[in-house]
Amino acid sequence: MSVEERAASERVLAERERYVPRGVSTPTLVVDRADGAHIWDVDGRQFLDFAGGIACQNLGHGPETVVRAVQEQAERYLHQCFMVGMYEPYVDVCRRLAELWPGDAKDVKTLLVNSGAEAIENAVKIARAATGRPGVVVFDRAFHGRTNLTMAMTSKLVYKDKMGPLAPDVHRAPAPYPYRGVSTEDALHGLELLFKQDVSPDSVACIVLEPVQGEGGFIPMPPDFVHALREICDQHGIVYVDDEVQAGCGRTGSVWAIERIGVEPDLLVSGKTLGGGLPLAAVSGRAELMDAVHPGGLGGTFGGNPLACAAAVAVLDALSAPGFSERAEQIERLIRDRLDEIAARNPLVGEVRGLGAMIALELREKTPDAAKATTAAAFDKGLLLLSCGLYGNVIRLLPPLTATNDELERGLDLLEEALGDASAG
Repeated sequence: MSVEERAASERVLAERERYVPRGVSTPTLVVDRADGAHIWDVDGRQFLDFAGGIACQNLGHGPETVVRAVQEQAERYLHQCFMVGMYEPYVDVCRRLAELWPGDAKDVKTLLVNSGAEAIENAVKIARAATGRPGVVVFDRAFHGRTNLTMAMTSKLVYKDKMGPLAPDVHRAPAPYPYRGVSTEDALHGLELLFKQDVSPDSVACIVLEPVQGEGGFIPMPPDFVHALREICDQHGIVYVDDEVQAGCGRTGSVWAIERIGVEPDLLVSGKTLGGGLPLAAVSGRAELMDAVHPGGLGGTFGGNPLACAAAVAVLDALSAPGFSERAEQIERLIRDRLDEIAARNPLVGEVRGLGAMIALELREKTPDAAKATTAAAFDKGLLLLSCGLYGNVIRLLPPLTATNDELERGLDLLEEALGDASAG
């Protein structure tokens, strides 16, 4: 496409350069509209979207029930602030999340906030209030957000470099990474060492873990590791916080990824797809924990905005509808089979891994170069992809779970072509 044909994009990109700080990393894509599995830019180019706004569009762009729910709510009122005037959509979301709780607890309550990072912060606040302890344990390659506390909890340096001092009482332990030689046994030994030399378990309020590490490289946590953590938490009175901001809301087939592992958390943090494209996140957990915070200790002006709540009810209804999990499992098999074939043909690929339809390719070399070349080539071919991982060498796939087989096959064809271009280059 010539410069003249890209006039609209170039104008917006120039204005972005003038008015938006460089710290906000942005691509060259300038979106005009989106529908289902597709995005069109302002110059008329069409893309298959395998990024989903970073896992925010598990139902695809513009699902009819979500759009209709938002429109109907907008006609009633846009904002109230739940602490000024209660409204039913907020309570409805909390009720649906209680009904979808991944375990036996019958007294689940939920706090609604604006973002995953805010939800993680509040999960820590709740755990500290419930236990009277300050310590937080997180893991290698974790991503939990970009606020001061969650920067300390996040492992990748780019998100916190030169931004300290960071919040104290955050302690990092190894997480399993079988492809790179870190076993469950190694990780548990590292946690044991942490408890011996850095922080007593009696001082730890919570352990926070993603069931599938997202930004860290789409690394599923082995079930035996998660079960062992649950036992350690029970032994020491530590709150187990399950961070499902990226892995949840149907991405792995079940509504929550931890359901596939068979462990019941104490607190569950959700976000991204929960709002159907609008800002919404949640902390859910047993009433005895959630009610540990005094009145006024939780809240926020826009947390649980009525429009986002209306969207979330429609999202949660869709995720729990008959046939949804079965379709997600079909998508998982289709993608994994194709990626295994691609990996066998392309020497760049080291491992195919994931849980459900949350799947990635890790490239062999611990540099971002080949992954960047692949995502750039894919963009030129009309496919949106994201990289991730501590070394930037993992290509993650987040297609909508409403995509057709033809759309998925086409995207995977373009991915293989892009890998081939990167390999040849």
